[in-house]
Amino acid sequence: MAVSKSDLPRLSASQAAELIRQNRISAQDYAQALLEKVRERDPQVRAWVYLDEKAILEQARRLDQVPPHKRGPLHGVAVGIKDIFLTKDMPTRYYSRLHAHDGNAAADSAAVGVLRAAGAIIFGKTATTEFASMTEGRPCTNPNNPKHTPGGSSSGSAAAVADFQVPIAIGTQTGGSIVRPGSFNGCYGFKPTWGTVSTEGVGRFSVSADTPGFYARSVEDIELLSVLFRLDSLMIEPLKPLPVAGAKIAFIKTHIWPNAGPGTHAAWDLAHKLLREKGADVEDVDLPESFAKCSDWREIVVTEEARAAFLPKYREDKTKLHVDIVALVESRDLPSRKQVLEAHDGIARLRSEWDQIAAKYDIILTPSALDEAPEGLESTGTAIFCSMWTILHVPAMNIPGFKGALGLPIGLTAIGSRYSDMEVLQGGKAVGAVFNEM
Repeated sequence: MAVSKSDLPRLSASQAAELIRQNRISAQDYAQALLEKVRERDPQVRAWVYLDEKAILEQARRLDQVPPHKRGPLHGVAVGIKDIFLTKDMPTRYYSRLHAHDGNAAADSAAVGVLRAAGAIIFGKTATTEFASMTEGRPCTNPNNPKHTPGGSSSGSAAAVADFQVPIAIGTQTGGSIVRPGSFNGCYGFKPTWGTVSTEGVGRFSVSADTPGFYARSVEDIELLSVLFRLDSLMIEPLKPLPVAGAKIAFIKTHIWPNAGPGTHAAWDLAHKLLREKGADVEDVDLPESFAKCSDWREIVVTEEARAAFLPKYREDKTKLHVDIVALVESRDLPSRKQVLEAHDGIARLRSEWDQIAAKYDIILTPSALDEAPEGLESTGTAIFCSMWTILHVPAMNIPGFKGALGLPIGLTAIGSRYSDMEVLQGGKAVGAVFNEM
């Protein structure tokens, strides 16, 4: 079947790569169709902070000249890049006045290098908050309703994917900056196990929490990226098909649950119902009380590391930094040495304890966000449902499929033990198929 030009933006990355591989479409035609989508939609969505149409088409032209036997798994596929990843052919500016006039980097960040080597078109740089550290919003909007936030700090990457401007994009998560925008915009957002995707050439916030990850509109595309980044090498044994019927599924609210809004409550209840109707063995699980300390410990660890990360920028020119970053560096209200050690050691103990809990279930679900995206662009929302899983270093993927009272997307998160990335994707695909049958 022929694919019309108007249908090209709606292709998944896997579909586009296969059609280009079969010479049924060219990389140039595909890139041109995406650019037309950007021209149509981005004046409202504002997902891109840097995009050079001429350079995009030149990349596509060169890729069309590559012989088929030399083409990589992402040949001709467009990828959005959060504007904290260094790129050798476009500037990286971190949404900061301190870097407002920076030029191209000498080399790609590690993640961009992997994507480029696989044949991807590095489409442009996507909107973020200052140094991916602030919850202050703008310029990006939610593609489902421009009066609502797309979340942060990976706002542009999530919005561009959800709005069909590119099929995949990369972002980072230190608290909830992949999962929460995935929920708010209505796409899959996957944060791998900490340390499995290199942070070389990525703006630093917290060495203990910063984790690159991926956005897509299908789990198949997330799997494609995960294999590309060798996350499949972490599997203990080959995965077998996981039917929902008979699967042991845990629902974990966590100690943050009293903050959940009506949209998340409704999605939670409906997910229970849908999975039970499909024959799943559903269990509500309460975490041990020790996990309630994780959020406070995480704040101590991340704040200490952020202070160290931003000190050089403060020394360079503090007048060009957000006032909150300046206040962080200058703060004298510091935790004691004892508190810092307790936080690091307590989190380390919880990681092992969590792995033992997670091993009892085929699939584990937890909330992605408080509710659907709040109105207003001033704030990107809170990461309180996500930050514990980030500091525990576990894989987490937002699964779209629900709507709030205003008709905006709400997702739930599939999580697992450390290094169970492919199992989390498998479980997320299974329940995602159920959620999106509605």
